[in-house]
Parts: sequence; C-alpha cells; structure tokens
Amino acid sequence: MSASVRDASYVDALREAALQEMERDASVICFGLDVDDPKAIQGTTRGLVERFGAERVFGTPLAEDAMTGVAIGMALAGLRPIHVHIRMDFLLLAMNQLVNIAAKSHYMYGGAVHVPIVVRSMIGKSWGQGAQHSQGLYSYFMHVPGLKVAAPTNPHDAKGCLVAAIRDDNPVLMVEHRLLYPHRGPVPEPLYEVRPGRARVVASGADVTLVGVSHTLVECLRARAHLAEIGLGAEVIDPIWLAPLDVETIAASAAKTGRLVVVDNGWTTCGASAEIALRVVERLQGARELRVRRMGFAPTTCPPTPGLEKLFYPDARGIAAAARDLVEGRATGWLPDEKPDAAEIEFRGPF
Repeated sequence: MSASVRDASYVDALREAALQEMERDASVICFGLDVDDPKAIQGTTRGLVERFGAERVFGTPLAEDAMTGVAIGMALAGLRPIHVHIRMDFLLLAMNQLVNIAAKSHYMYGGAVHVPIVVRSMIGKSWGQGAQHSQGLYSYFMHVPGLKVAAPTNPHDAKGCLVAAIRDDNPVLMVEHRLLYPHRGPVPEPLYEVRPGRARVVASGADVTLVGVSHTLVECLRARAHLAEIGLGAEVIDPIWLAPLDVETIAASAAKTGRLVVVDNGWTTCGASAEIALRVVERLQGARELRVRRMGFAPTTCPPTPGLEKLFYPDARGIAAAARDLVEGRATGWLPDEKPDAAEIEFRGPF
C-alpha cells in the first residue's frame, strides 16, 4: 500500500470526498437535514461547516420537496449541490422534483441546461427502524432516464463514486447502506473517480455467480465461504453503479458458471434484482443454458424486530442454500450451519 493510500472507514471516505471537492470547486455546496448537527450525519459531514462556513454548508427544514426544488434551482444557476436526505424513504416526498424536473430538464431544454445535483440517501436496517425507515427504494430511480444511481459497497468506491457524482452534469442518487458506514478499507488520499457503468468481480469462482447490491454483497461473500466448505466456487460481483448498469461483466460471469443469484436490498417485484437478472437472460438466451434466482425482501412491509428481520432480509445462509440448489438443479434442503460468532466480512475494495 502506497503512502497516499490509507486505511479509512466508509464514513471517512464520504467526508473526504465532499471536503476535497469543495476545496477544489467553490460551486460545490452541501446542505440537508442535520448536516451541521454535532453528529454530522454519522460523521460524514463533520468539520465541513467549520471549514467552509454556513453559506456553503447548512441545515434545512424538514421539507424534502421544497428543499429538493431549492437544490435544482441552485444547480440550474451554476452550483453543484450535495443534498443530504438522510433516509431514502422520504425521497418519496420529492418525487415530482426528482423525476419530472431534475431528470428531464436537460432533455426538455434541448441540452441548454444541466442539473448537477447529488442526492445522498441512507437505506437499510440497523436497530429495528421498521416500515418507514428501512426501505431500499432505488429501483424507482433506476427506472427514470436522466437519473444516475450509485450504490458503493466499500470505502474506496464510496469516495470515488461521490467524487464522480459531484462532477457529473446529471442528477445522481447515492445509495448508502447504514451497516456499511463502519466498514474500513484502503482509500487513496488524492482525488479520483469511480465512474458509472463498470461492475467489479470481487471474487472468482466457476460454479455459480452471486451479484450483491450494496450491503448484500457482504452477505454474498459470507455465502461464498459457506459454499467453499462443500466444494462449490462462487464468483461474486459488485455492480457499484445501478444506473447505468454494467450488464456485460455480470453476463460474462453467468455465461461461465451457468447459474446466477442476484441479491437485493429491496423487494424482488420490479426491483434491481429483476432488472439485472432479465438483462443477463436477454444476453445469454439461445447461447447458454442458465438457471436464475432473485433474492430480496420478503413480500411484506419491513418489520422492526430482530426475529422478524431474520426472516425478512436475505442472509448468507439463505443465499448459499439457494446457490447450491441452482448448482444441483433441485431443492436440496441444505442450510449451512449458523456461525453466530463469525465477524461480518468487509469487502475492502480493489487493492
């Protein structure tokens, strides 16, 4: 590891990306609910208001629709706002602004204007937040031309995706799973971009392809360890960017293994897992026999209790079991032994 590459957390990476881009470009500003609070959005905005002042870093009212409109107006006027929404659930209050205004202005005005806003939003369970604070709704935004969606899993990609998002002339949604915030990995100190449209093969294998979106990549890596114990090799892929999506890398892996499991942080109906799986099938049909399985939220509202969460969210044991069933072409009834003392695997990045 070079002197310019340090071990840093996901939180550190997000904070450093914003700080360095704000130092580089005076048009970059950061605002949203509690960005100037002492807790600083889990620490991701800590020190920014002290460094850049209240004109460039400021808190907002609890008014998602109105403040998204403000962000769009700022972008049209030449600024590059980072708008922190905290929880993705409440982006629903700003759907008209994001879908009908931000995503379409460049097209509707014949390319004369751009809307370079970054929307940071948090997803996922943590301490039983339940129905209205745990949802991963990013597939709604993947559906809309003009919006880009990034879901980085490790600190290296968190910094690089945020830098790329800030510099992009299109509106970009940053998907941040709260369970990834403490994860650590090598992060270069100089500015760099992880640009849209390039997935990463995280681990190689010949028997089954596992694709994990955001935090489910961690579960896929744990599932890979379970599968290795019974002699099966899983290839694990991190899409990184969901829109635009690098289908070619995933399809190439599925063409090799003949089995594909796509694991999502959302419901499977009309979700990211459905989109990824079908695009792969479209590319390989007629050329390769393929067995496919989607996994995601159980078809009910997000529960708040640990017991129900265990049944609701896909985990490593369930992923491993589904993968083995695909490999053998039958319901095996196998479920790997639970390892309650096993530390969560952290995908540290491309180093």
